[in-house]
Amino acid sequence: MSSANLTRSETAARSAAVALHRIRLELDVTGSVDAARTGFPVTTTLEFDATEPATWVDFLGEAVHDVVLNGVPQDVRYDGARILLDGLADSNTVVIRATGAYSRSGEGLHRFVDPVDGATYLYTHDEPADARRFMPCFEQPDMKAAITVVVTAPAGWQVLSNQSAVRISTAGDAQTVEFAPTLPLSSYITCIAAGPYHRAESEWRRGDTVVPLAAFCRASLAAHLDSDEIFTLTKQGLDFFTDAFAFPYPWGKYDQIFVPEYNIGAMENPGLVTFTENYIFRGAATRAQHQARANTLLHEMAHMWFGDLVTMRWWDDLWLKESFADYMGSHASAAATEFTEAWASFANRRKAWAYTQDQLPSTHPIVADIPDLEAAKLNFDGITYAKGASVLKQLVAFVGEDAFFDGARRYFARHAYGNTTLDDLLVELEEASGRDMRAWAAAWLQTTGMSTLSLERDAEGGAVIVQTDPRSHVLQVGLYDLVDAALVLRERIPVDIADERTPVELPDAALTLLNDGDLTYAKVRLDQRSLRAVEHALSTLPDTLARGLVWSALWNATRDGELAVVRYLEIVAAHAPGETDSALLNGVLLNAPFAIAHYLPDTERTAARAAWLDATWSSLQRAEAGGDAQLLWARAFAAAASLDDARHADAAALLAGFGPEGLPLDPDLRWALLTALVTTGHAGPDEIAAEQLRDDTASGRTAALAATSSVPTAERRAEDWRAAWTDTSLTNDHLDAVIAGFGAGSRRDLTERFDVEYFERIGSAWADRSIEIAKRLVIGLFPDPESTGLVDVWLDAHAEAPAALRRLILEQRDHQQRAIRVRAAQPSLG
Repeated sequence: MSSANLTRSETAARSAAVALHRIRLELDVTGSVDAARTGFPVTTTLEFDATEPATWVDFLGEAVHDVVLNGVPQDVRYDGARILLDGLADSNTVVIRATGAYSRSGEGLHRFVDPVDGATYLYTHDEPADARRFMPCFEQPDMKAAITVVVTAPAGWQVLSNQSAVRISTAGDAQTVEFAPTLPLSSYITCIAAGPYHRAESEWRRGDTVVPLAAFCRASLAAHLDSDEIFTLTKQGLDFFTDAFAFPYPWGKYDQIFVPEYNIGAMENPGLVTFTENYIFRGAATRAQHQARANTLLHEMAHMWFGDLVTMRWWDDLWLKESFADYMGSHASAAATEFTEAWASFANRRKAWAYTQDQLPSTHPIVADIPDLEAAKLNFDGITYAKGASVLKQLVAFVGEDAFFDGARRYFARHAYGNTTLDDLLVELEEASGRDMRAWAAAWLQTTGMSTLSLERDAEGGAVIVQTDPRSHVLQVGLYDLVDAALVLRERIPVDIADERTPVELPDAALTLLNDGDLTYAKVRLDQRSLRAVEHALSTLPDTLARGLVWSALWNATRDGELAVVRYLEIVAAHAPGETDSALLNGVLLNAPFAIAHYLPDTERTAARAAWLDATWSSLQRAEAGGDAQLLWARAFAAAASLDDARHADAAALLAGFGPEGLPLDPDLRWALLTALVTTGHAGPDEIAAEQLRDDTASGRTAALAATSSVPTAERRAEDWRAAWTDTSLTNDHLDAVIAGFGAGSRRDLTERFDVEYFERIGSAWADRSIEIAKRLVIGLFPDPESTGLVDVWLDAHAEAPAALRRLILEQRDHQQRAIRVRAAQPSLG
């Protein structure tokens, strides 16, 4: 194992021996505007007590130049990941002068040059352990310290960190900005941003408290930054959380910055939250996109308390921040903003992620066993986020909302600025609720898998709820009648179940919807009568959440091989055009082509793709002008047209502006249509070059690369393959574009010759590339033949491969095996 991959046991020993007090971080990024400069000077001063004579400081950079311990220069002992220290006194000050490396992978201090105006932008991203890429530090969450950041940058730039600036001095073309010391902070939520960012300002007031608000983006995106909506949501969130948690927002200012080439949705750095630029809508955006942004904004804000104020001791308890923030994102959206439908989106989108992850061989308890940093990186997954949030929703049903928030308030009051484990939270919830939280935690947080709930009725109409993998559930059952061909709610009946079979008093109904209201975490099956009812009338269900639960039940049954793909597609064709919620519709429009590509036998796939192409086209024509559905069907048509070229003339007509009235032909839709034409051989380099001239932005250049990589020739696919594995100049976004192009279209014959070589390359890629880049290569280029033979050979031959790499390969094998199994089951499903 590389010394960069820190283990739980060694970091626990370090924090037991080292008491960190203060950090001073000084960076000079004035040279960042010179593309030839790969690194930047950085000096870290660490003040700490020690009970052992030796320890180490983490750093992943270009070089370490000087180490001065308690005023005495030391020999530099640096292996590329750790700086060794010995001869420690009881109290110590160590000054480390080094050169950090600018990142192009979104890890550490990322540097981006805007093609629109040539401006340079910097930002940091650290989680779980990339602060050490721009500063020597103790890289573990339980070593908190007050951090003073000092940045020297070009004059005229915005220079930002977790706290407000207290001193700014200028010298020539440079400025030096010193920020106020932070409250106790873990290294992974230290944040710095610098560049000619556009700034918008507001403030939040509560009594005598004033929190300055700011939103930032690249100057070339300033016209698209809808700061009014962002500030409205921010103020609503601060109102809600201040009341809910009874602990005032502690971090001073509240800056939110939208940054390019970001690897995740957002990061909760206190005082300076970072977001992907995908949340700046440079073209048309549906209500679902706005709702998703609101959810993310509130998710990150919840972290100001869950994660930043009180932080898990080690990554085993990652759920202590992510599960709670994921729950709070939806809860606060529904309770405090206009997006009252947030729980429907959660049930259909987030829980689908959890259900998928929980059925993989790598599934793990919500409270996971995380032995090292590689394992931590991979556990930012559907279990930790969406299953954890789903289980918290069941917890609220179990103890009551008042007790849940009372327990949270006790937790913050007792552990503010400290580190905690599962037990610390359970103590507070038990005191607040009077319920046995140990048994609840054992059943829900420390186990894997999920229950599947179904309904059986006997000849006399008696009802039994059957569950696999039994747990205690507090839920509701919805009874719906068919009235004038529409489904109408009759009543919802509360039910508690714990056993494999639970007799219940349930009157007969056209649709019996288990877990109506989505109170618990379980897959739900529809009985045959209910299935027939939704086949005829799904889109008439007036409640958005109920429709979302039905769509979810149908999809889970399809991917589990219990509902025929053809039958699922018939329901989609009948009812997706009538779906009024854009989040639900978007999910269906992604699931349907996925089912065709993965779960239909090869002999049926071509016809199904043709039918789906026609369905998207006809639905586009019928959709309301200017509405969300019209835009979503246009996007679905573009995706379908990349797999079947029967309507290439229609795609070209849309691209030329001859589309339905009201359809916004924004840059993203134009690129999707053009890429479909390129992928099917009906456009090429000239059209791509012309479109790039029309959209010569960062997004446009990435889209042009994806389109170029999609040209359907053996030569192009070979070039994509070579570039993905060997061109280290590709940024994270550009690598994604090349990978997307390599797999574009339906021409498996263009890529299957690389199947064997994939397994020859993954070991060295994992060893030589950063985990973020290696992960993209391993997942994005995984081959999908009709058997698992190649992957089985690799797994057998590489039992000693890094655990995180084996996990990714096992997950991809499981997806492949599921697809093979579900395809084989189709004839028996009728």
